[in-house]
Amino acid sequence: MDDAAILKKRGYVLGINLGEGSYAKVKSAYSDRLKFNVAVKIINKKKAPRDFLERFLPREIEILAKVNHRAIVKTYEIFETSDGKVYIVMELGVQGDLLEFIKSRGAISEDVARKMFHQLSSAIKYCHDLDVVHRDLKCENLLLDKDFNIKLSDFGFSRRLTRDENGKPILSKTFCGSAAYAAPEVLQGIPYEPKVYDIWSLGVILFIMVCGSMPYDDSNIGKMLKIQKEHRVHFPKSKSLTVECKDLIYRMLQPDVARRLHIEEVFNHMWMQTPKPRVPLATSPVKEGECSQNLRELKSDMKSRGKYWQLYHSVNVKVIYHLGEESKVWVDHHLILVKDGEWKLSHEGTEFTQGPGNLQL
Repeated sequence: MDDAAILKKRGYVLGINLGEGSYAKVKSAYSDRLKFNVAVKIINKKKAPRDFLERFLPREIEILAKVNHRAIVKTYEIFETSDGKVYIVMELGVQGDLLEFIKSRGAISEDVARKMFHQLSSAIKYCHDLDVVHRDLKCENLLLDKDFNIKLSDFGFSRRLTRDENGKPILSKTFCGSAAYAAPEVLQGIPYEPKVYDIWSLGVILFIMVCGSMPYDDSNIGKMLKIQKEHRVHFPKSKSLTVECKDLIYRMLQPDVARRLHIEEVFNHMWMQTPKPRVPLATSPVKEGECSQNLRELKSDMKSRGKYWQLYHSVNVKVIYHLGEESKVWVDHHLILVKDGEWKLSHEGTEFTQGPGNLQL
């Protein structure tokens, strides 16, 4: 009996081919029970290598049956037929995968990337908390639903973490994943801690999101490995990335496994925090007399030196925002002094010309 007939008996109408390998393929299908389209992974055990059948397939099935997270592709049904075929019915990424998305649209803005990366990191933290490691994180394995939310897929190289009698994770030795996303310890064939390996791949993914290109050229593995071990990360000059974004990527692409971030540290990083909403500003400009003597002296010094539009990172300014008649909000800012007696304030990358209220140095 062919695939279409087998699936029809179970309430699925087989659709188009989504991908195919030497012993597995993925097709779309419509579920009469669910009333929407799904993806069906069909594995031919007769064509699959023994190592896959004995190690990787049982792990994948076990983990797919266990995980349940909003940013992980849902598994609806797994069944096997007498002729040696395994069918895994899963959630369909209707908007394709992240790699296709970036190829068609280019680099993603930091705000959108933050949302997507937070979803992905949430899925990885969920897995790591269960002692499940993915080991094949890449843009092709990140599907997008109708609202362009991230859905982590393809647990073919995943496994449950094993520990010794002292609770310490036992290192993995199997090379998993793609070279372009692989950490230097994996490329070198060194036994590795798989959770830390996942973090490296997250760093590569975030770089691709915000830069629209790969951080390393994997056409020459030896050269790529040398660059990785020297902790060199070159961000395109054409991309105006924030310092915080670069810092997170740099820390995830840390060749020293002892210093590489863990998933909790990724979540706690400054870039991952939701930007604070802008505070409404008063419309009337500040008069010269409202500035403190120190501010006037600083402005005078700037004018005498001819250094206009210079950012003084060392100067913290407190601004009183008048919100209505009574409420006041105090926020730390950086001061930018500009020509013609004007000044600007910079807060979280946003500049305000001739801001509100009283300035106090």
